[in-house]
Amino acid sequence: MTLDPTARESNFRDSWKKFLVDNIYTISGVQVTFDRTMATPYLTGHKETTRWVNVRFGELSRGHLSTGFVEIYCCTRQDNEGFRIAQLGDLVMGYLSNNTGDGIMRVPFYRSHSTLPWEKIGGIVVQEIIESAQFLAEDETKYKILTIISRFASII
Repeated sequence: MTLDPTARESNFRDSWKKFLVDNIYTISGVQVTFDRTMATPYLTGHKETTRWVNVRFGELSRGHLSTGFVEIYCCTRQDNEGFRIAQLGDLVMGYLSNNTGDGIMRVPFYRSHSTLPWEKIGGIVVQEIIESAQFLAEDETKYKILTIISRFASII
């Protein structure tokens, strides 16, 4: 017996990945990595970037109303006064804020496929965003963490 598409972790992750890449990378040009360390990503031509976002997926509690945690690490280098980390945090928060006019932010929830077009099966509601203080890593990377608590309906 297979899980319903609304209860699959792979669909939850793929939907978040698509949303973040489509918005943060494609529209804003900020490099997005997934489940990596905070090492600076290298771009085509071996250019080093000074701002990027790393996404890590946390706990997933499956039920009729599932809860999924996503951590977004906003990272900058060569940012002496911390102004660019504040700008990056604001940019990411802007994409995670209300996009429907009703006060509720929804990320499109897809049934992902490796060879077929993706099928929209609902929405992932951003319930809460917890923003950390600014931190400084040993390699002089400034970072802050946006912890997203999201909810979505599941058939389980």
